[in-house]
Amino acid sequence: MTRRLGTGDAVVIGLGSMIGAGVFAAFAPAARAAGAGLLAGLALAAVVAYCNATSSARLAARYPESGGTYVYGRERLGPFWGYLAGWGFVVGKTASCAAMALTVAAYTAPGAGRFTQSLVAAAAVLALTALNYRGVQRSVTVTKVIVTVTLVVLTAAVVALATAGAPVPGGLTPAIDAGGVLQSAGLLFFAFAGYARVATLGEEVRDPARTIPRAIPIALGITLVVYAVVAVFLLRQLGPDGLASTSDPIATAITGTSWPALTPVVRAAAALAALGALLALVLGVSRTTFAMARDGHLPAPLAAVHPRFAVPHRAEVAVGVVVAALVLVTDLRGAIGFSSFAVLTYYAIANASAWTLGTRRVVPVVGLIGCVVLAFSLPLASVISGAAVLAVGAVAWVATSGRRR
Repeated sequence: MTRRLGTGDAVVIGLGSMIGAGVFAAFAPAARAAGAGLLAGLALAAVVAYCNATSSARLAARYPESGGTYVYGRERLGPFWGYLAGWGFVVGKTASCAAMALTVAAYTAPGAGRFTQSLVAAAAVLALTALNYRGVQRSVTVTKVIVTVTLVVLTAAVVALATAGAPVPGGLTPAIDAGGVLQSAGLLFFAFAGYARVATLGEEVRDPARTIPRAIPIALGITLVVYAVVAVFLLRQLGPDGLASTSDPIATAITGTSWPALTPVVRAAAALAALGALLALVLGVSRTTFAMARDGHLPAPLAAVHPRFAVPHRAEVAVGVVVAALVLVTDLRGAIGFSSFAVLTYYAIANASAWTLGTRRVVPVVGLIGCVVLAFSLPLASVISGAAVLAVGAVAWVATSGRRR
């Protein structure tokens, strides 16, 4: 594949993956888990994400190949752990794609029934799959536009909440609930999980040893600042209970200010941001699928690269079709919890891989422990379903071991 992406492009891909997912999808379930304690959960999720980002950046600089932790686990821990990381990434991020597609449908067709919204979500997935099929540079250009519009609208929303809102007394006073804070951190991790998306594009980044370690922490830092500011003003305006009870918290908060005309703009930006996240997610999942197929862990035809567009076109089409089918049978909350468990497993393997590099071991140890704790702090249904799907992947590994030999 062609190395076309610079540092700015890589940062934009990370921002597009995170901001659409977090601001418009994750705060409400986090508030249901911890109330105003979600601010502590946000800080905890950011610490784990920082450790994961640092480990991923070190590994990506050494192994600049498509596949991310699938490659790192394979090279540092052995083929099974690389495979398990790749399996966790593919199934977890496929659920994330479904969550973002459903978010797009919820904002673009709010009064429609479930079936109509599912069709809208499926159409969004197929349209973005077609865009990715034409080449990664076009995808980056569209993501730049989406990220810019989203940040401008979020800035306007924060200004409105700060100057024209009606704060709820005690909205920022957290209750002491360690379990709730941990669960909120696990759910909010879903919002951070796009920071290392560029690591899955290792064969399409210019000078990866320099670009990837720079791009990941920059994207993470910008996103954390945006999340923290928005979370504070949402709690200030709606209070923990109000935030927990709404599916579109920023639009609801703006409606309660003296700037209600901004509400439809926020709704449009939410749909656009979710499209941006979906675009980058499909990009990342297809690259890991491509890498696993190239190594024989998924059907070999998925390892094909388009002779004209220089993208793994069959992997992209396969991912798009699976996600389009998934949105017909899942809901947003279940998709977020399942995705968080699978992706925390993926990053646990990344940290374990970074530990084997032999230097600066504190960060990967903290990251590994953090991933395990947050994964098992998620709602029980998410833990059970996530563990079951990972077990299916492990069984598939054992069942195909003879063919690989």
